[in-house]
Amino acid sequence: MKIALLDSGIGLLAAAAAVRGLRPDADLLLSCDPDGMPWGPRTPADLTERALAAARAAAAHEPDALIVACNTASVHALPALRAELEPSVPVIGTVPAIKPAAAGGGPVAIWATPATTGSPYQRGLIREFADSVPVTEVPCPGLADAVEQADEAAIERAVAAAAARTPADVRAVVLGCTHYELVAERIRAAVGASVALLGSAEPVAAQALRRIGSRPAPDAAATGSLTVLLNGRESGLPGRATAYAEGRLLQAVPSVH
Repeated sequence: MKIALLDSGIGLLAAAAAVRGLRPDADLLLSCDPDGMPWGPRTPADLTERALAAARAAAAHEPDALIVACNTASVHALPALRAELEPSVPVIGTVPAIKPAAAGGGPVAIWATPATTGSPYQRGLIREFADSVPVTEVPCPGLADAVEQADEAAIERAVAAAAARTPADVRAVVLGCTHYELVAERIRAAVGASVALLGSAEPVAAQALRRIGSRPAPDAAATGSLTVLLNGRESGLPGRATAYAEGRLLQAVPSVH
């Protein structure tokens, strides 16, 4: 079994680590676009072309499923990706965990990139799943870029700024960008230990397995492999990936490179 994931950069680490936790025997294929990052400021059409290029590079390796491990790409590029790859390769998008956050009662804050905050897509999810609870959309300028570069000082500044814009009475914070899950503990420290943090990595990993009819089967003796594509070129994990626990976990996976 081979699961592919795509993103502009290392935001896909959290979902890849979640797949690894559920199925250590799965071969992982990470397809990134370092030449085009970040995707957030790009127009929807430009972002879609970049995502399609990363998806085509992954599809050449014949994965059983493709996870779009990027909220912004899921917003803008998912229809085009599905039109090109399905039904041969199931394509699983990343949706912010607004529904389970609202189910736990409010108030709720949604941390997301400026490109996603206030978007019709996110507002639609709020109307559909969180209409009965107070929701605050919190733009986090610079946080995804800081996480991508493993810039500790910039991460601290961006997290502190977002926490300052988050109402003190929130019961849950939705991590609406896959990069943010890599610094979840720093976010927890900033918003308070009593606040629930809800990401998408584990749900999207589980959904990918369901789409291909596979069950979680943890096995410490399993030996799935790791392939990394940087703009279609086989490579190793970017060095900054190892700044995060998820990257270090994946670094230990036997590499095809």
